[in-house]
Amino acid sequence: MVKIVFSVEGMRCGMCESHVNDVVRKTGGVSKVTSSHTKNITEVIASDDADIDAMRSAIEGQGYKVTNVESEPYEKKGLFGRKK
Repeated sequence: MVKIVFSVEGMRCGMCESHVNDVVRKTGGVSKVTSSHTKNITEVIASDDADIDAMRSAIEGQGYKVTNVESEPYEKKGLFGRKK
């Protein structure tokens, strides 16, 4: 799994967040997506083979601007996550 954080300009409200979340979910390999218009970010938890460029294109296709993309390995934490 991988955590991808997109810096997104142009989101102004909760509906903007919903639009971004919907198009990112449709790109495939996405387990979880959350957006924040106040922080200007979209966080995605996806499989290792998820297409980051397709996600970026989907977001920009909705009229928003992706200014930065960061990704890092993700390991589920919590009750059902692996303990180290």
